[in-house]
Amino acid sequence: MHQKINFDKPLLKIFAGYYKPHWKLFAADMFCAALISGTDLAFPMMTKFTIEKLLPTGRYQFFFFLISLMVALYLLRMGFTYFVTYWGHTVGAYIEADMRRDLFNHLQELPFSFYDNNRTGQIMSRVTTDLFEVTELAHHGPEDLFISFLTLIGSFILVFTIRWEMAAVLLVMVPLMIVITIVSRGTMRLASRKVKERTAEINASLESSISGARVAKAFTNESYETGKFKGGNENFKNAKKNYYKTMAGFHSKVEFMTNLLTVTVIAAGGFLIMGDKMTLAELITCNLFVAAFLQPIRRLQNFVEQFTTGMAGFGRFAEIMRIMPDIQDRPNAFTLDQVKGNIGYEDVTFAYTQDAAASERYVLRNINLNVPAGTTLALVGPSGGGKTTLCHLLPRFYETSKGSITIDGHDIRDVTLESLRRNIGIVQQEVFLFAGTIKENIAYGRINATDEEIMEAAKQSEIHDDIMEMPQGYDTLVGERGIKLSGGQKQRVSIARIFLKNPPILILDEATSALDSATELKIQKALEELSRGRTTMVIAHRLSTIRNAGRIVVIDDEGIRQQGTHSELLESGGLYAELHAAQFNASTHQPGEA
Repeated sequence: MHQKINFDKPLLKIFAGYYKPHWKLFAADMFCAALISGTDLAFPMMTKFTIEKLLPTGRYQFFFFLISLMVALYLLRMGFTYFVTYWGHTVGAYIEADMRRDLFNHLQELPFSFYDNNRTGQIMSRVTTDLFEVTELAHHGPEDLFISFLTLIGSFILVFTIRWEMAAVLLVMVPLMIVITIVSRGTMRLASRKVKERTAEINASLESSISGARVAKAFTNESYETGKFKGGNENFKNAKKNYYKTMAGFHSKVEFMTNLLTVTVIAAGGFLIMGDKMTLAELITCNLFVAAFLQPIRRLQNFVEQFTTGMAGFGRFAEIMRIMPDIQDRPNAFTLDQVKGNIGYEDVTFAYTQDAAASERYVLRNINLNVPAGTTLALVGPSGGGKTTLCHLLPRFYETSKGSITIDGHDIRDVTLESLRRNIGIVQQEVFLFAGTIKENIAYGRINATDEEIMEAAKQSEIHDDIMEMPQGYDTLVGERGIKLSGGQKQRVSIARIFLKNPPILILDEATSALDSATELKIQKALEELSRGRTTMVIAHRLSTIRNAGRIVVIDDEGIRQQGTHSELLESGGLYAELHAAQFNASTHQPGEA
């Protein structure tokens, strides 16, 4: 069970929270980093001791012992470096994986409205590209800061013990370099975030263009798509150039200051030697400490770069994690069991945009509807009348603006989402198949179903014979979005899912729209068998498919206009009779007939 992160805190506290599950490995990484810093500090002092005490006095045996000790220390340092490089990066990879896991789980909880307003490519960019640099930041960030702090403080103290004047030079120069680093961070962060945004736009454009490649070819609009992508790519290039320009200014300033520090130390040391206040050995030692100083400064320089890119991605990650799903289980929600299937809509009003101006954009207004258990209710009417929306409110894909919906007398907001949706089966007009095998797609109706149950569901949906004629049978790959199957085959696979799920409530949203007449007759019979004893809501444009429905409701943008059986509605005239007459005339007078 992984920890729950509180995303109401500042970004840095949220980021630090991801280290908690891996704190032992992280602590070992920091311990090895401290030993690396200690080795780097020991070398200048051992060099000073060698030059001042050993070589002038001819203590060559001790000299070679000290050289051997240095080699041993650097062998140990190699081991510490291996640990820090391997396990430190591994900690970063663990943290990145934890973030990606949390983001994916959070995306599963977000409602339909989130996906209505965000493009797939941009969401994918948040899950992948934005978190790539987090691994480097999670590893190098704390390590670089820790080593830099130890080395800078240690070097300063040791230089102070040699000559306080040289320590004063460092005390003036190093803070100046740190100020330049901090000031540059803000500009680089903004530039890096712009790169992330442009990358997300390119990913969204790519996803859209690749998905619509067949449409582009059909309309010979390849050049238009190329031009559209070129524009996005140009924006990305400019954003990247701006980031590199900012980074170049930062690096060149820091590089100048480090070189200036070296020159200043030599100048100050030379001045002290001229006044017989400093020895040549001390100047060499101070220069070695300057070299030791430069390493943490460069580490800080790298940290700023990693921090800006990593936190830009992490900030975009946190933005989505802070979006709270507006459809959640209530604290006291209970499990919906032993469902009979009595459905009630009471004064239901809905608008997709839940704001002050939404009253002008209501899709449904004051809908009252009762569907007794075990009956079939058909919803017909012009497109845009709210038929699909009415059905999508039942499993709480969207939340009602006003009113309530009940199942067996229970308000659907009082039951858990999992149990509510488990009891509802949906065959949608736009079929989506996952890029796997036919068996895997049918089994999506009930993940733990046996091969025999999957095969039986396929037989009931009239797709079994088609599957057996395929080269790999049930192991045939359907391709992305089921592209290798015909429209009718895809629809029948989706219907097989519902046969397998076997829920007490069915929603059939144009379930036979992609089928030819011969197959439609077979499926219609199967659906009637599936609907027997279950509460079924059918959305249909072909009125021939719902003649035997227990009740037909005619709905348009003004609400429910008519209710009754097929024969009753024909006799009473009105919108249903008009729709029926229009379809009957269209079907009996085909194009090309006199």
